[in-house]
Amino acid sequence: MHELETKAVEWNVKLDQISETPTSLIGFGVRGGVRVVLKISKQVSDESHSGGVLKAYGGNGAVRVHESETGAVLLERLEPGEQLVNLVKHGRDVEATEILAEVIAKLANHEAPTGCPTVTDWGRAFDRYLQSGDEQIPREVVEEAREMYYALASSQSQTMLLHGDLQHYNVLFDNQRGWVAIDPKGVIGELEYELNAMLRNPIELPDIFANPVTITRRLETLTTSLRLDYSRALRWSYTQSILSAIWDIEDGHPLTPNNPSLLLARSLKTSHKKAPKAQKSPKSI
Repeated sequence: MHELETKAVEWNVKLDQISETPTSLIGFGVRGGVRVVLKISKQVSDESHSGGVLKAYGGNGAVRVHESETGAVLLERLEPGEQLVNLVKHGRDVEATEILAEVIAKLANHEAPTGCPTVTDWGRAFDRYLQSGDEQIPREVVEEAREMYYALASSQSQTMLLHGDLQHYNVLFDNQRGWVAIDPKGVIGELEYELNAMLRNPIELPDIFANPVTITRRLETLTTSLRLDYSRALRWSYTQSILSAIWDIEDGHPLTPNNPSLLLARSLKTSHKKAPKAQKSPKSI
């Protein structure tokens, strides 16, 4: 925790509570009479650059930044900070999906900070996997998803800064500001790309997120509210689900039969068959 305490001194923060996650050290405290959160990344990752991404949002739909540098960020403290996932756990998934649509709308149309990766950059994990010799995901599945992913990436319309991990654990409630996004990864792509993270969550509730009825309802709500292309959102979500499973493997997590990303991918094939006819893609998932 020494690094956290050193940064707290540098940024004039008086810490009153410290916690730790697998990826971060987090300190809750006060600076100049204002309650703040200090977050230090344990290793270099997408999370290390969250401060620059949050600054680009300027507090519009996202938590505000007081200070930031690579690997460290000082944020406003959201009170009470309830996670959106609690609504889903209490049977309010419809409401949670509508809230996510509102947050996505606020985060849309912001310019990305310098050095922000693109969805094409993220897609290189397909090639790494195919070259790795790993066979936990059938090669033909990865090749199909890779082809579809790159076809989508090369035919995007308007691209913008995306959160990159916008799901129920990364949207918190604040008494003053309402529902606010935290912990962005930051990636440049079209808005349809943003939907997959929430579709494969809450990860501990597969009976909800992997239910084809839920998937279709969520996609219809999001694409209608945000005026997005249903077919592109569906295909992006399928390919990102395979990509997410690849990232799990790269992070050292062996795939299990109930891996959330692969569960969603299987269900998305069913959802594709039930997609609105006017928006169906001729290319089968």
